[in-house]
Amino acid sequence: MMRPRWTRLAACAAVMGLTMGEAGASDEVFSRQAVASQEEHASEAGAEALRRGGNAVDAAIATAFALAVTLPEAGNLGGGGFLVAYLADRREVVTVDFREEAPASSTPGMYLDAAGKLLPKHRLGARAAGVPGTVRGLALAHSKWGRLAWADLVRPAARLAREGFPISAELAGALNAQLAPRKPGAEPARGPYGRLADIPSSVAAFARPDGKAWQGGDRLVQPYLAATLERIAEHGPDEFYKGKTAGLIVAYMEANGGEIRARDLEAYEAKIRPPVHTTYRGKDVYGMGPPSSGGVVLCQMLNILERYDLKADGRESPATVHRVTEAQRRAFYTRATRLADPDFVAIPVAELTSKRAADDLARTIGDRATPSASLAPFPILPAEPEHTTHLSTLDAAGNAAALTYTLEESYGSKAVVAGAGFLLNNEMGDFNLIPGRTDAAGRIGTEPNRIAPGKRMLSSMSPTLVLEGGKVRVVTGSPGGRTIPNTTLWVVLNLLEFGMPPREAVAAGRSHHQWFPDVILFEAGKWPQATLDGLAARGHSRLPTRAIGTANTIVVGEGPGPIHGVADLRRTTSAARGD
Repeated sequence: MMRPRWTRLAACAAVMGLTMGEAGASDEVFSRQAVASQEEHASEAGAEALRRGGNAVDAAIATAFALAVTLPEAGNLGGGGFLVAYLADRREVVTVDFREEAPASSTPGMYLDAAGKLLPKHRLGARAAGVPGTVRGLALAHSKWGRLAWADLVRPAARLAREGFPISAELAGALNAQLAPRKPGAEPARGPYGRLADIPSSVAAFARPDGKAWQGGDRLVQPYLAATLERIAEHGPDEFYKGKTAGLIVAYMEANGGEIRARDLEAYEAKIRPPVHTTYRGKDVYGMGPPSSGGVVLCQMLNILERYDLKADGRESPATVHRVTEAQRRAFYTRATRLADPDFVAIPVAELTSKRAADDLARTIGDRATPSASLAPFPILPAEPEHTTHLSTLDAAGNAAALTYTLEESYGSKAVVAGAGFLLNNEMGDFNLIPGRTDAAGRIGTEPNRIAPGKRMLSSMSPTLVLEGGKVRVVTGSPGGRTIPNTTLWVVLNLLEFGMPPREAVAAGRSHHQWFPDVILFEAGKWPQATLDGLAARGHSRLPTRAIGTANTIVVGEGPGPIHGVADLRRTTSAARGD
């Protein structure tokens, strides 16, 4: 029997924690410009773009393409995401939506059996994938705001794939877990996700050539991915959507029961969207609007919390964490009921992120935990018996970029496109797959985010910029599924509310509440027992977990102060580079 979703979430975090570093942060101080990402080779690719005269957008593009090679669990060509950038000369924040979208053949119940139950392995293989947006999104950002030649931003990634790079012990362990053959007679793994070992083309792409287990320091060479990147470098983004790579994607889909066809790839467009904006303690906070929920959720939480003197109560006081939890609960209820693809659903973003709306929500917060079910005017059913990466860049002219993109689950659909060398996403699972079923385990079935052809699934990605007087102060964001807005919230609060130094602000303990399941996840060992006991006394249920998010962040000091590139060591491969 499948475990309830909240227990699976905690178990997943605990298993991931086995390969994570201690929840600390590495603070590299630079004087001009910086890149912070989840992998050192990728951070170096972005920093090199800056050294060659590129701007923050160029650095983000170069870093993202490199992550497609060096961080296969999340960096990607076959996924999608969002970019929030600040253009210093225009004093303007711009955003790009390159979220995946449902193929034209999609239907609301396409992942359900005749009894209305989710099909086994519905998040594994070609049929789990939405139309990828990453290449179009990076190309749109480049065409609008890039400075260096497109090929010069893609070819460093192609070189990493062609020549290989020494893998970390963390990546070696992850690949071994994904590729290990099952013991003779063992039952296939249950659940919707599967492993790379279930897909022959993925085994061919990622298995060590001699068949042995990977070790830290081994060189991972990806020739098919190198060839794909070279084609994209030479011919531009149309190669991915209309050229040889598109043909390889369609052939793989047709051979493996996938839904994406040539018309879907040809029709895909990245979109410039308006940013979401609020203020907190006199600072301007900008985020990504729908179809990402991250910006609205973050702004709504900050607006609620601004009316409390959290600093006076103390960061770790039960009163502060109670109020943070109640803000999270209400913002995630908004996420579940009001947010979706704005091209399909009318979304009153200005209203949802207004101070007035926050006042109304704050008045509903008392001294005890609010039962999550009491927020909904519809029944919450009993419970039936996810991987992203973020990078931050800042250049010497004051331009900045926060970019978050994903394959969804770790290694996405686990399916490598044969002959092309890259993994496909399993983002279709981010739609509300069982229409009408919202349950206590966290399954959401509300109308706005149901599947429709060409629709973009709701996301939690939260690339975020904080500005003061037209100058960037913070560039942040995180991976982590629905934990992303709350990871970002804690980083922003730690810096703006509690005045913590950059390293401590990123390293400090985090908590997460997402409306349902009605439980607070806490990073184990990072919170005083008195805090946890105080929350229990207020009626909160708590569950420990190893780590929440990986907030690779850039913080700019006051005046001509130093630039702090903060690598979140919840992932040991995170690194900051710059000069």
